Amino acid sequence: MSKAKLQAATIGGSADDVETAFYEALQNADLDKLMACWADEDDIVCVHPGGPRLVGSGAIRAAFEAMFANGSISARPERVHRVHALGSSVHNLLERIDVLTPEGPRHAWVVATNVYHKTAQGWRMVAHHASPGTAREAEAPAERPSMLH
Repeated sequence: MSKAKLQAATIGGSADDVETAFYEALQNADLDKLMACWADEDDIVCVHPGGPRLVGSGAIRAAFEAMFANGSISARPERVHRVHALGSSVHNLLERIDVLTPEGPRHAWVVATNVYHKTAQGWRMVAHHASPGTAREAEAPAERPSMLH
């Protein structure tokens, strides 16, 4: 069994466990641990802020490998809103990205949606879609709409 498959088998028993492992892998620039969070399916998808749609583990791995060439990504999930249904879990959240600027430490914000499916190997990520966020979203009270659209 490969190292990535072994790590995938030991991530945990919930979508929340996979999400925790995903963000820890970003913070540690651990490509194998990050890829172990993803489902072993051809149609997994990832969209980074302002980037193209990446389909499949090869494209996703290459994108994160390029990102990690510049170091780890200090991304922390905040305001996670979860919707669970049978074998799927959708997490909408705000990512706080810590960046060091010439003016000192700052925060950037990213709005993300992570989708997890329960697979034969346990819960795994099948989609990560991230868009640029703003400080306004971070400051706004967390509200839950009573209806869609």
